[in-house]
Amino acid sequence: MAFKNRAFTVLAAALLTSSTSIVIAADNSSALLELAEHEVQRTMDGLADEKHAPYFCSYSIAETEAYTATASFGEIVQAWPDHTRTLDIDIRVGDYNLDNTHQLRGSSFQTGGSTRGIELPVGDDLTGVQHALWKETDAQYKNAVERYLKVLTNTSVKVEEDDTSDDFSREKPETYTEQISALNIDTAEWNARLRTVSARFNQHPWILQGLVFMRAEVLNKYFVSSEGARIQTSERYIRVFVQGKTKASDGMSLPLFRSYFAFDANNLPTEQQMIREADELIGLLDELRKAPLIETYSGPAILSGEAAGVFFHEIFGHRIEGHRQKDVNSSQTFKNLLGESILPDFIDVVFDPTIDELNNQDVVGFFKYDDQGVRAQKVQTVEDGVFTNFLMSRSPINRFPQSNGHGRRQPGYPVVSRQSNLLVQSEVAVTFDELKEELRELCEEQDKEYGLYFVEIQGGFTFTQRTIPNAFNVQPLLVYKIFADGRPDELVRGVDLIGTPLTTFGNIVSAADDLGIFNGMCGAESGSVPVSASSPSLLISTIEVQKKAKSQARPPILPAPGTQSN
Repeated sequence: MAFKNRAFTVLAAALLTSSTSIVIAADNSSALLELAEHEVQRTMDGLADEKHAPYFCSYSIAETEAYTATASFGEIVQAWPDHTRTLDIDIRVGDYNLDNTHQLRGSSFQTGGSTRGIELPVGDDLTGVQHALWKETDAQYKNAVERYLKVLTNTSVKVEEDDTSDDFSREKPETYTEQISALNIDTAEWNARLRTVSARFNQHPWILQGLVFMRAEVLNKYFVSSEGARIQTSERYIRVFVQGKTKASDGMSLPLFRSYFAFDANNLPTEQQMIREADELIGLLDELRKAPLIETYSGPAILSGEAAGVFFHEIFGHRIEGHRQKDVNSSQTFKNLLGESILPDFIDVVFDPTIDELNNQDVVGFFKYDDQGVRAQKVQTVEDGVFTNFLMSRSPINRFPQSNGHGRRQPGYPVVSRQSNLLVQSEVAVTFDELKEELRELCEEQDKEYGLYFVEIQGGFTFTQRTIPNAFNVQPLLVYKIFADGRPDELVRGVDLIGTPLTTFGNIVSAADDLGIFNGMCGAESGSVPVSASSPSLLISTIEVQKKAKSQARPPILPAPGTQSN
């Protein structure tokens, strides 16, 4: 089409004729922000006379410096530094009411074509960066115009939409600049720690995997938009995972892990503490491989605080991400339940990206501005059991025209609304021992020999589309039977926690006065983003479990190296 070639010509002419001199700050990364700001303005000016001129443009540059290492059974198996710059462009044609990101009905949900970002040069000379910005902007603009024409056709031939809200919200442009950071970690010291901790697995021939993984990174983020937003932030993370895996005699693979997260390495446990916890993990693995299989079960259960946090993340958090309420293929479980009671009246649910610490523990879902330049906000989604709010990006839905600072993505992915720090809060609480007694009473009422106690959770997944059952699957690692007659608790294995959201919510009957925190990475259509989930231990009157899938392969036939037998 002619407009494609003309757009390229306009941008090329602008590059040749406009002033490209950039004041290079003492800190070159700050110069990167100024370059991006300069190029956004040049783009808007250069394309202003096009038939379908952009009404909005933003550049987001994520610069990551990282060091990653893995040790297995006392030796480093991988170690590498990493330095990348990733560019994401959001260029919009049309207007705030209807633009090129509008869903094309009759196809799967799309966010502006779901384009991936591009890698930028990482050197100090920004000439290559400027050229990449120019070239990619031209490509993205052409794609935006082409898609906008498809949107116009699609809206003219389809029935009237249920959700008639705008495609893009109007937000006050924010300006914020903080000092950027550089990666500063003693790699030799950490390599030695990984070797020492992972070597604890060497003494046990029945352990099939014994590794320690760490990643330290600094993420410097630069965001500018044609609306006037100008944001520069720096985020630091360090993550450590200790993981062991064994196999039961029936072939079931049994992993356990310990994970640590902090914004600063000084806030992580000491090497000695990691060694102690690795030894405890080994002891649990030994018990777990000998533990009996549990059959399919339906009855009362306790979820530890950590397990309950993951439970809420999967069955609630994903379903209240705002963009799903606009997707005609989504089940929209809670869309028509605003103002309705969905949980017991003693339960509140809050998402708060403004906190970086909870109970003296760093929480990973902290950020100051989201990936659309909107200030992070605390969002109360359930109050006294009543559903009140969605997590919103700049994609409005009916009755929610504004973002609440939850537009997030992994660099290279499109922005959608995502979770942050999830907090389940209870106004009424009992001690954990009292919670166990309540469980036993429920077992007697339901004529059950035992209830279940879910202690540790690996993760889970959930389905939110209309074309498949809207169920969830939470994957436990440690589960105990709690007997109604007071016998000692018994470790069991081989189950997944399953169900449907509204039914399970209605079965929550009590909460303890403790608090568990789960830090992790959540994957969805905008990539993997750091999130946390915290909750007290919860008693549920009825849950359902199904048998876990397992391998049919036998444990290793030959003894492990250095041993005579298994």
